[in-house]
Amino acid sequence: MANIRIRRLTTVMAALLAAAGTTAAQAATYTMFRDPGCGCCEQWAAHAQKGLSATIRVVNAADMAAVKAKYKVPVALQSCHTAIVAGYVIEGHVPAADVARLLKTKPKGVTGLAVAGMPMGSPGMEHGNHRQPYKVIAFGPGGQKVFASYN
Repeated sequence: MANIRIRRLTTVMAALLAAAGTTAAQAATYTMFRDPGCGCCEQWAAHAQKGLSATIRVVNAADMAAVKAKYKVPVALQSCHTAIVAGYVIEGHVPAADVARLLKTKPKGVTGLAVAGMPMGSPGMEHGNHRQPYKVIAFGPGGQKVFASYN
């Protein structure tokens, strides 16, 4: 009987620790580098802060090309801002749900996620009902692949 209680307690504790780990990853501090003249970056930061219960530290960077080079963001995937969280690079207007999934699943060979350009309707780029389809691309040593698609 004691062994059954210990197994149940162990199972409950493992589930609680897994849930706490996910929450801790989502509640991490994000460092977002942005051009001081760009306003949509702040809108994405508000989206991320709300959707991930995150703290966003904003760093105004006059040389965003140097930031993107430092974090190895592929040229074809670049956007207006670059965020760093838990060792991952989040480039551009990536939805909070996709960042949460990245932090939870930690896929091998992935350095980060990117939404290239500034598609209308993506987080931080909402303007009325106008939406453009876009893809969230996972990138890193494992190559590039579609992580999520939005129409």
